[in-house]
Formats: sequence, C-alpha cells, structure tokens
Amino acid sequence: MTQTDSMSVFDRRMVRARRDRAAPPLAEADLLVRAPATSIADRLEDVNRRFPRALDLGCHGGEVASAIRGLKGVEWIACCDLSPGFAARSADTVGAAALAADEELLPFADAAFDLIVSGLSLHWVNDLPGALIQIRRSLVPDGLFLGSMLGGETLTELRQAWLRAEAEIEGGAGPRVSPFADVRDAAGLLQRAGFALPVADVDELTVTYEDPIRLMRDLRAMGEMQIVVDCDAL
Repeated sequence: MTQTDSMSVFDRRMVRARRDRAAPPLAEADLLVRAPATSIADRLEDVNRRFPRALDLGCHGGEVASAIRGLKGVEWIACCDLSPGFAARSADTVGAAALAADEELLPFADAAFDLIVSGLSLHWVNDLPGALIQIRRSLVPDGLFLGSMLGGETLTELRQAWLRAEAEIEGGAGPRVSPFADVRDAAGLLQRAGFALPVADVDELTVTYEDPIRLMRDLRAMGEMQIVVDCDAL
C-alpha cells in the first residue's frame, strides 16, 4: 500500500516526532488516554469468548494493554505505535513485546491476532479505510476489534474560540483544530472495511479548564497538537 501526497491530510512524520516528544512526560497529562483504556476493558468484559493473542495498536504508554491484560483469556500482548518512544515505554510498562510501525502499513501476517485494541491513535491516520482493512486482515476470522478515536464534537469550544479570535484579529480564520470523524462516519468505515456486525457509539468525557493555555499545554504534552499538512499547528 502506498500513500500519495494528494491523499495526505496529516503529516505522519510530524505525528511520529510529536509522539516521541510526548512519550517521557505523558503521565502528567494522560487523562484522555486512560479514559478510553477503561472503556475498552469494560467492553471486552461483555464479550463471551477468549482472546489469547492481542495487539494494542497505537499503544501510547501501554494504558490499554495494561487494562486488558488477563481479561478474557488474553495470554500474550504485542504493543505497536508509530512512535519508537511510546513503543519502548509500553514495553517497559506492560512487559510486552513492542515495536514501532505505522498504522497505515501494518507489518503483521493475516490472522495474526484474536483481538486488536486501539485507544486514541487512529484519528491521525490519513487512509483510515485502508488501516481498518489491514486491522481486519490481521484478525482471525472471528476476531474482535475494539477501538476509540476522537469524534466530531471533540474540542468544539476550542475550535469555536480560535475561529472567533482569528476572525476578529486577522479578518479570517484557518483550521487550528484537526478534523475528526463523527459516529456515522465511523460506522460506515467499519462496514466498508468488511467488519461483521460493526457497532459505533459515543462516549462523552467533559473536562473543564480554567484557561485555554493549560488545555493547549496538556494537548502538547500528549502529542495531540494540530498536524494538518501545510497548516499552522496548535
């Protein structure tokens, strides 16, 4: 699979660099990573079968892998992240096999895993349908994929504040907050990728900040800044 420049929305090299920078201090601002890890573990508990071989794709610091370890017969976990720094941190945290690889070019054989989980990484993928197809192929025929990604209403207040401020000061506004897929898009993409019985829903997490600077500092600490190609970054 190749990615042409015309298809690129996000600068993947910049994604990798910023995730590497975020890897050491992530624990200082990891709320948005821990929340989906708990949710994914809860969803897994509701499934009545066992998953011996699991992959945590876009593993950050191993939060999701740690949450699912030992659940539903998970015996072996591999951690994978675009960032070598996050992959190394996961290996230390979880004590699991870890590697750095791109979600858009997965290096795994077909039917390599019984379970694939992903917590807040796929929203930086340019070819999301292609990535989902590769995830499906990496699963055994009756395997399970549980993933979470930032949805269309994420950071709405920050997005609106940027637009109003730039329009007032500069007479125009650019996309300071990255675009996110909404739940209907996610359901359609899962179906398009060939998943059986795809389900997409919304979990809302409200976090209140005293000022926008603290919010932007936390986003930077998590490696979640704006990385649209040819666009000023947050």
